[in-house]
Amino acid sequence: MRNLFLALIIAFFSCHIFAESIEIDPDNLFPKVKFETSKGVIIVELDRIKAPLTVNNFLTYVVEGEFNNTIFHRVIGDFIAQGGGYDKDFNMRKVKADIVNESGNGLKNEEGTIAMAKESQPHTANRQFFFNLADNTNLDPGRGWGYTVFGEIVDGLEVMHAIGSVETDYDDNMGWDDVPKEPIILTKVTLLPVE
Repeated sequence: MRNLFLALIIAFFSCHIFAESIEIDPDNLFPKVKFETSKGVIIVELDRIKAPLTVNNFLTYVVEGEFNNTIFHRVIGDFIAQGGGYDKDFNMRKVKADIVNESGNGLKNEEGTIAMAKESQPHTANRQFFFNLADNTNLDPGRGWGYTVFGEIVDGLEVMHAIGSVETDYDDNMGWDDVPKEPIILTKVTLLPVE
């Protein structure tokens, strides 16, 4: 009975989320997004089949220009490069509602994939994302929730690795480790037209 009750609650909230969000490029199952960074250009193909809520959420930020002029604020070589949440002065950018965790979709946190950052609770992803700089199986779901992978780099893998190799340090103002000494700017993110 408890499982049925939980299933009904999840179904209700899933329908509620779909009802309130406007679908971006809904007929394109694998939309491509262009990341223009201070290190070069990265093209990412998103997977709407495996991560529909995550892709639509991400594209909403893209078409609203919310990722433009943000930074990669956390870079750990051979692990991840995280960004999308702060401008170059470390001001937090506008955050929409958290989304449902889709980490059980079969996509893995492998080198060259893009995934959603979250807090310790499973359904706390909203706008920050990260690129996997290596195969990070520890970020995949297992006995607990993982980090939702929702696409992969199809061009510009060398740019991602250039970002991953920058020098980082502790930032006194923010109280964070792994902050690039020289800001890595994400100048513009664009949804590409269907090919």
